[in-house]
Amino acid sequence: MPHVAALYRHPIKGFTPESADHLDVQTDGRIAGDRVLAFRFPDALSPEDRDGLDYWPKGGGLCVRDFPSLVRLRLRHAAGRVRLEAGGEVLAEERVDDAGRLRLTAAVTRFLAGTEDADRLERFGPLTLVGDGRSARFQDRPQGFVSAHSRSSRDALAGAMRTDLDERRFRSNVSVAGLPAWAEDDLIGRRVRLGEVRFAVHAPINRCLATHANPVSGERDAPVLTTLTRVLGRPQPSFGILLVADGPGRISVGDPVEVLG
Repeated sequence: MPHVAALYRHPIKGFTPESADHLDVQTDGRIAGDRVLAFRFPDALSPEDRDGLDYWPKGGGLCVRDFPSLVRLRLRHAAGRVRLEAGGEVLAEERVDDAGRLRLTAAVTRFLAGTEDADRLERFGPLTLVGDGRSARFQDRPQGFVSAHSRSSRDALAGAMRTDLDERRFRSNVSVAGLPAWAEDDLIGRRVRLGEVRFAVHAPINRCLATHANPVSGERDAPVLTTLTRVLGRPQPSFGILLVADGPGRISVGDPVEVLG
């Protein structure tokens, strides 16, 4: 039986995921607590500046595509506080208020200054931590999507590269076990149920260089994009699917994945 094998959310856009036993889908179709904060570059527009549009394309701030060393930061976000660690050392643990934002920003800046991404950060300029810590506003796309991938497809991709692939490099919300490899492609345009939530399967996810970064070391150690297209013959470097929720509800690890039609 296909089922939900793991669940993830990314409280700060571009940073490491938090594993969860359950995720709550909001009325706007987004995951509660997912991408509720972001580090913005000086010249980038925030959602408030974009006529209130609640999304933020890559390039406006820190993301793994451009700053792969970010994955070496470990993140915990709970009760209005953010804790950041690197190499077992706590770099900052702060409330998301004005003073805390400044200290979190300083900690991230110091960390990146000691990595191979230091020159890139210097070119972009000083960071600002934006977001209220509650509203899921910093997705890459204007519609609220839930992202999912199949572990069997991950295994097929890993086999083509003759390496192991930690699924966190794909930054999905939902990891599904029990589907044949690439069977999720056949679900495009159909409807599925995960836990309490019905979804329309909207589109495949075309991937970027963020998938090349090892989610532990940050090293770009796996040519995911070219393997998808040149080795596996996919027309686009797609992996996983985007889901549009019918309404709010909860998804839990172990929930069955039902195809509704």
